[in-house]
Amino acid sequence: MTQTVKLDIMSDPICPWCYIGKTHLDNALAEIPNHPFVIEWHPFQLNPDMPQGGMDRREYLERKFGGKDGAVRAYAPVVEHAEKAGLTIDFEGMKRTPNTLDAHRLIHWAGIEGKQTAVIDALFKAYFVDARDIGDHEVLADIADSVGMDAAVVLKLLSSDADREDISNRDSHSRQMGISSVPTFIVANQHAVPGAQPPELWAKVITELMSQLEASPTE
Repeated sequence: MTQTVKLDIMSDPICPWCYIGKTHLDNALAEIPNHPFVIEWHPFQLNPDMPQGGMDRREYLERKFGGKDGAVRAYAPVVEHAEKAGLTIDFEGMKRTPNTLDAHRLIHWAGIEGKQTAVIDALFKAYFVDARDIGDHEVLADIADSVGMDAAVVLKLLSSDADREDISNRDSHSRQMGISSVPTFIVANQHAVPGAQPPELWAKVITELMSQLEASPTE
């Protein structure tokens, strides 16, 4: 039996560094298809105090960065690293900054169906490429449908309080563990790798893990 290594990822679907970091990881995994990682995504809200309906993006940027100039300065490294990763982010097209609690609920339900990574990819594309409001229930149901989940069931769940408290508690637990920014990757329940690391680092980590697994006795 092939040995596996758990890779837990704390992330938020409106975090551009999470989008970049996943792209880097994906590139490394594609180069080493026999990697041992079993990946699970976990909730971490960048803006846990965001109103449930989100807010106008311009107002959000004013509050967070003191206006457009501050936002441009803050996002300059994001744009640079996104371009290097081959990604285009439509910051101009984004009109609202959503509350991501419902998106995290969808990610959780997708995990139950074994479709978590597909939903993560679809959320990143919807928000960063298509500039859609991923706080909107119809958008989330459409994303669910696109990966083969039952949109009607997802809509019904979203209109309820299902797993809302659980997601908030898991978010709080991560903060209590000392995680303060995303993405944060936790390898084998013990080694934390913060930030959008380059593919070369992941290739090194994977190679070292595979060497360790080969050297360790199996039952």
